[in-house]
Amino acid sequence: MTWDEAVVHTLNGVSMGMLLFLLAAGLSLIYGLMKILNLTHGSYYLVGAYLASTILAKTGSFWFALIASALVVAALGAVMERWFLRRFHLDELPQTLLTFGFLFIFADLCLWIWGGDPILLSKPAGFTQSFDIGSSRYPAYRILLIAVGLVVAAGLWWLQEYTRIGAMLRAGVDDAEIARSLGIDVSLLFTLVFALGAFLAAVGGVMGGPIIGASPGADFDVMLLAFVVVIVGGLGSLKGALVGGLVVGLLDNFGKIMFPEFALFTIFVPMAIILSFRPTGLFGRA
Repeated sequence: MTWDEAVVHTLNGVSMGMLLFLLAAGLSLIYGLMKILNLTHGSYYLVGAYLASTILAKTGSFWFALIASALVVAALGAVMERWFLRRFHLDELPQTLLTFGFLFIFADLCLWIWGGDPILLSKPAGFTQSFDIGSSRYPAYRILLIAVGLVVAAGLWWLQEYTRIGAMLRAGVDDAEIARSLGIDVSLLFTLVFALGAFLAAVGGVMGGPIIGASPGADFDVMLLAFVVVIVGGLGSLKGALVGGLVVGLLDNFGKIMFPEFALFTIFVPMAIILSFRPTGLFGRA
C-alpha cells in the first residue's frame, strides 16, 4: 500500500467514523439521560435520507432538504417519546419491544412510500468534484462530511459544557430526582434530548445519502454499527461516541481492504477486547 493509498483509506475511515458519530451521539445522549436503548434509531437515519431525497427532488437544494428532513424526524422523535415511551420510563423490556416494533413499522412505511430500489442522494453544489492526493483522487464531499462531523461534535461539546441546557442535562444524567427538586423540568428535557437524538440520526442519513444511499435494510445495518460505537466509546459519553466512531470507522475501512473475508471480525473482536478490560467502554462510567 502506497502512502497516498494509505491517506485515502484513512480519510475514508475518518469520514465513515464521523457518519457513525452523528448516529451514535444521539443514541448515547438518549441512553445517558433516559436509560432508553432506542432500537428505532436506525429508522430515523433511513426516514431522514428518504425524506431528503423527496425534498431534494422538489427543491433542488441539498441544504434545505437536510434541515427540513431532520426537523421532521426530530418532531417524529418528540411525539414518539412523549406519547409512547413516556409510559414505560425505566421499564426496559416494554421500551425494547416498543422501539423494536417501531423499527419494523418505519421500515414497512418506507418500503410502501419509496419502494425497494436503492436511492442515492445528489451531492450539494460545490462538492461534486475530486482533488488529487498523490496519484489518487479523493472526493471533496467526504471532506465536507468530516467537517460537518467535527462541527457537530464541537457544537454538542459547547452545548453540554458551557450552556444552561448543558448544565441541566448533566444534572439529569447524574441524578434525575435531585434535578427535579432543583426545579429542572426533566420531562421537557427528556423530550428535547430525544428529539435532538432523532435530529442527529436524520442528519447522518442525509449526509450519508450521497455515499451509501438509502435502501431497505439500511436501518438495521447502521443501527448495528452505531451500537458498536456506543459500546466501545461508553454509553452516555459524547467523547466516547466521537472516539468510538473513529475507531469503528477506521477498523471497518481497513478491515474490508486488508481482510475482506473477516470484515466483521475486525470490528467485533476489538470491541470484545476493549470490553474485557473496560466493561463500561472507553469513556463510560460505572
